[in-house]
Amino acid sequence: QVQLRESGGGLVQGGDSLRLSCTASGFTLDDYTVGWFRQAPGKERKGVSCINKGNDRTYLADSVKGRFTISRDNAKNSLYLQMDNLKPEDTAVYYCAAVAGFTTAQALCDMPLLVLNDYWGQGTQVTVSS
Repeated sequence: QVQLRESGGGLVQGGDSLRLSCTASGFTLDDYTVGWFRQAPGKERKGVSCINKGNDRTYLADSVKGRFTISRDNAKNSLYLQMDNLKPEDTAVYYCAAVAGFTTAQALCDMPLLVLNDYWGQGTQVTVSS
């Protein structure tokens, strides 16, 4: 059974840091291009940062460059998002996702519709107060 489970969200103040984790089961994360998305109330889900399978090249949305870092640990079948200098506009539900095939990190982040339903996590809430 394919499953992605996020953890690490919470309520923090502006300028604080959080580290999100996403653990996969039922498939090998290293065989997939994977990424983090976020969705604020009333807004569409958008790519935050994604990482290629194979070469581990990364893509970061302009809004998080210099503050967020994506990484993966293949031994733990896990994906991470280190978020530093958090801002109130980072408040959202954060989801991890995976897609097979020849998808680049940027393509995944730009097109969340590429992800099949089973390859989304359930989300973790991040709230940043000012």
